[in-house]
Amino acid sequence: MTAMEWSKISVQTSTEAVEAVSNYLMSLGAEGIQIEDAADFQNEEFLANGVWLDPDTFAHQEEGAKVTGFFNAKTHLPELVPEIQSKVAQLADFGLDPGAGTVSVDSVADDDWANTWKQYYHPVRVSHDLTIVPSWETYQPQQPNEMVIQLDPGMAFGTGTHPTTQLMLTALETLMRGSERVIDVGTGSGVLAIAAEMLGASHILATDVDQVAVDNAKMNLAFNPVTKIDVIANDLLEGIDEKADLILANILAEVLLPLIPQLDHALAKRGQVVLSGIFYDKVAPVKQALATNGFIVRAESRLGDWSAIVAHRQSDEEDA
Repeated sequence: MTAMEWSKISVQTSTEAVEAVSNYLMSLGAEGIQIEDAADFQNEEFLANGVWLDPDTFAHQEEGAKVTGFFNAKTHLPELVPEIQSKVAQLADFGLDPGAGTVSVDSVADDDWANTWKQYYHPVRVSHDLTIVPSWETYQPQQPNEMVIQLDPGMAFGTGTHPTTQLMLTALETLMRGSERVIDVGTGSGVLAIAAEMLGASHILATDVDQVAVDNAKMNLAFNPVTKIDVIANDLLEGIDEKADLILANILAEVLLPLIPQLDHALAKRGQVVLSGIFYDKVAPVKQALATNGFIVRAESRLGDWSAIVAHRQSDEEDA
């Protein structure tokens, strides 16, 4: 059987614009996204935290980020290039650095797309107790309390090793005491929902606006000994009636801002929210939105250019 041919469009951009460019390529019909981000290899804390790969031993993105969308070969991509270039240039209007903004078109065989990237994905110790292992590898825990999350991120979703995910997982370890009800907004690969159950959550509702992400997360649940997670397609917290002790959202600040006014409705009394995916120049607007909606920042952590914020209602503090 001859390998299926795909066309691909690659956009050279910045780390902070990765999600916006990825979403745009998906809206044009991309059936998969590959992200090569220099930020994944340049942060000393990140590398020291357990990545089992020396970035000097293989070719990788040296600066900025490259987002590649894979399209059916029947799609005529050259006519999309000017439109994509224009959209990328407009990112600056939304406070995002477009980076180089260059767009290129090429073709690739299906087997190259599906398998070549896997050689760069290895077990990663992402926090004190959590290790993420690709689903196709065998791994033995190195410490008695180590918890292993098996993950197949697919071509369109993160491997769980990005600094924003690390910040979330570290915060989860710190905050969880057991039996919490959790909502994971924008679940993607499902890694945070899986980690929450392993850390003792009694129930997790994982949501994503993208049905492809929902399917990917469900696939990853099957790789792990988890039974308390429901994954649904949903637009942020719109229409969610559940009350959570912890609400998690690892998404870009541009998406966090419309989410913040929805938090109060879905948060249990004395509940907490953990927000990540916040590029350094978006921290102030996110904090301001939290304050405007009656939240107090309890803690802030940073890894490279990314930040995570833990917050709770001001009224809960007054009642304590």
